[in-house]
Amino acid sequence: MSTSARDTPARITSVPRPAPSGRPAPLVRHSLVLARRSLAKSLRNPGSLVNGVMTPALFMVLFVYLFGGSVSGSTDAYLQYLFPGVLVMGAGVAGMLSSGLTINIDMKKGVYDRFRSLPIGRSAPLLGSVLADLVRYLVTVLILFAIGFLMGFRVGTDLPSAIAACTLAIGFGFALSWVMVFLGVLLRDENGVMAVTFISILPLLLGTSMAAPVETLPGWLRTWAEVNPVTHAMDAARALLTGTPAGGSVALTLAWSAGLTAVFAPLAVWAFNRER
Repeated sequence: MSTSARDTPARITSVPRPAPSGRPAPLVRHSLVLARRSLAKSLRNPGSLVNGVMTPALFMVLFVYLFGGSVSGSTDAYLQYLFPGVLVMGAGVAGMLSSGLTINIDMKKGVYDRFRSLPIGRSAPLLGSVLADLVRYLVTVLILFAIGFLMGFRVGTDLPSAIAACTLAIGFGFALSWVMVFLGVLLRDENGVMAVTFISILPLLLGTSMAAPVETLPGWLRTWAEVNPVTHAMDAARALLTGTPAGGSVALTLAWSAGLTAVFAPLAVWAFNRER
């Protein structure tokens, strides 16, 4: 009597195994797949992207036509001063409004629990979210440039400097997004994430050189604006786009971006893995 297939132990030909966290190539591939998922969600529900674009665009239109004549003597001159600050604000707002809140909602719905059951890198869901943010920042910057161009803004330097200004703004937004990713993982409720986000936006983005030179601000506000990293990012973008003296703003912005990423990216991954 021949051995039947029923008597032969079935061979398990494929068992999903978690990807080793030390292998960068699978982690990058998994992160890109999840970034595409995040962008697909944004296309179906573009609310956060619209808010990220509309908020700085509305600030630009209101500030230029309400205060341009009194601050700079003309709306055209004020637009040349204001636009670089609005560009940095756009990248920052887009990150602060999307990353932390989206992650927090997905964790509450159990989406990330499903990701953890898959053979993917542990950090892939967070990396995928911030990689998708880079695309959102680029779209935000391009739309703001289009609106600024229609209002009369013109780059006063050259194309490489303009590209450097956009790269600097997007890189700074990327660093800020890691702060919000950490808060999104750490806080239990999306209302808490929204509250922290909006409480942070006003002093971080308005206590700067965006609307008026730091030298014209009251003493206490000037002290805050001078140490605010967003001021350095706006001054750097202004120097690269309009040719004003850069001072040390470019180096300070790069240092702040690297420092925020170095501190909050590991903290976000640690907090995310702690939830496992």
